[in-house]
Amino acid sequence: MKKILSVYSLYYEDIVTRMTKLAYKEFPKKYFKVHKMEAPGSFEIPLIISKHIKNYDAVLALGCIIKGETPHFDYISKASIDSLMKLSLKYNKPIGNGIITCLNKKQAIKRSKIKGQEAAKAVIKVLYNFSKYS
Repeated sequence: MKKILSVYSLYYEDIVTRMTKLAYKEFPKKYFKVHKMEAPGSFEIPLIISKHIKNYDAVLALGCIIKGETPHFDYISKASIDSLMKLSLKYNKPIGNGIITCLNKKQAIKRSKIKGQEAAKAVIKVLYNFSKYS
């Protein structure tokens, strides 16, 4: 049984809730135990992961960042995603990047229907070296 940490953002909760429900379906209870933790926003996800990653086999990060009228979107998106990669390499553990970065809410709703599942599937593939539940 593999232990998965899922850290998800409460910002744009309606969008992220859809992502989490679909993503968690990819982890059969026979093979995976998913522990869920909340983050206020996507920017805080990497810090929460860094505090707990040693206790898990893999991580799933789920969040949503939507572009506004200022460059804030660019800074938060880059910092969050770069930090996920650095954590994955530092701890040699897969982190599924399910933080969607969108230009508007309509685009976010559309992407939320697939991105969580894609991130979960990526975690499983990397965790098992591309063979299903070996």
